[in-house]
Amino acid sequence: MALMPKRVKFRKEMRRVRPRKATKGNYVAYGDYGLQALEGCWLKATCIEAGRVAAMHFVKREGKLFIRVFPNKPISKKPLETRMGTGKADVDYWAARVKPGTMLFEMAGVPEVVAKQALVRVAMKMPVKTRFVSRRTQV
Repeated sequence: MALMPKRVKFRKEMRRVRPRKATKGNYVAYGDYGLQALEGCWLKATCIEAGRVAAMHFVKREGKLFIRVFPNKPISKKPLETRMGTGKADVDYWAARVKPGTMLFEMAGVPEVVAKQALVRVAMKMPVKTRFVSRRTQV
C-alpha cells in the first residue's frame, strides 16, 4: 500500500518548486549505509514502496531498512481533453519533496557488500541519480 498522510489541513497544494540543496536530512543518521539523491524531484509514493520491496526482497528481510522521505505533497492532475475553467483537479498521487543531497534510504545490520547491492537495486527504481554513502566515523 502506498504511503500517504492520514489527514492534511488542505486537500490541494500549489505546485511550487524551490531549487535548493538539502540542509536537513542529508547525512546517514539511523543506519550504517545510505542512498543519497543527487538531483531534486517529486518522488512518488509508488517509487518509495517499490524501493522498499526491492531492498527487503534482496536482503531476505534481514537487517533494518529506514525510509527517510515521506510523501506529504498532494499532486493533482486534470484528465485528458478537459476544458479550462472547471477548477483544480482532484489529487492524483502523493509525492515527497526531494532536494539534491537528501538521504532517501538507510540500511543497518548487514555487511557493506550486501547493503551496496541492495541499495543499487533500490536506485534502479528511483527517478533521480543517486549515490551510495556510508556513515562518517566520529574522531
